[in-house]
Amino acid sequence: DTKVEDDSFYLLTLAAVAKELKRRGLAEAKVFLAVGLPLTRFGAEKNDFIKYLTKNKRVSFKYENESYHIEIDDVAVFPQCYAAVVDKIPAMAKKTLIVDIGSWTIDIMPVINKSPDESKCVTIPKGLITCMRSINEQCVRQLNGEVDESEIQNIMRYGRADIDDEYFAIIKAEIEDFVDKVYNSIREFGYNLKTTPIVFVGGGAVVMKNFGSHDAKNISYNLDVKANARGYEQLATMGLKSTKRLS
Repeated sequence: DTKVEDDSFYLLTLAAVAKELKRRGLAEAKVFLAVGLPLTRFGAEKNDFIKYLTKNKRVSFKYENESYHIEIDDVAVFPQCYAAVVDKIPAMAKKTLIVDIGSWTIDIMPVINKSPDESKCVTIPKGLITCMRSINEQCVRQLNGEVDESEIQNIMRYGRADIDDEYFAIIKAEIEDFVDKVYNSIREFGYNLKTTPIVFVGGGAVVMKNFGSHDAKNISYNLDVKANARGYEQLATMGLKSTKRLS
């Protein structure tokens, strides 16, 4: 699946714009969008994604009962995973593996001599949403009931929750299974889990930290769930300055 197949991502983007405008006390603005695509699909999907987000240059919409009017000035697209660590790469002294676990995908990116090795980058289409679906499938199968996604997210984030023990046991087992699959994928791509420096980023970094069984010195976690978004902003700002569109 791509991000341009339906209006879902477009609507999520408008919601994000509305939140940012509200934070700034604005209802109208000219907007520059800095967004991301999965690492290995970046080249193939970039142009379609730009067309998708700019299909309406001027947009009027309502979000949480507030009206907004925006003009989309331009769109810059960057690769996920790379954006999350762009400010950290200069300090990476040796080969490091970046694993970005998002809602829909897992991106694996080796950094060698302070540069991403594009030939070895991998995108796995089984992010946290996959785990959440399997949790509720098991809950329905075993206990004939589902758990609210926000409850599952809380357990992922904090490692515990005040819910029924039987449900918690299923949730914990499924999350641990997801974590094991992530580590198995890393191993299958030829990386030594005990010696390769591995940095987990994205929303799933906290899941790997809370539920992972590999507590080694070579594994670290960037728990900033907005790391990619901050990276997009940094890269877009650098690009605008280089073209003199931003002083």
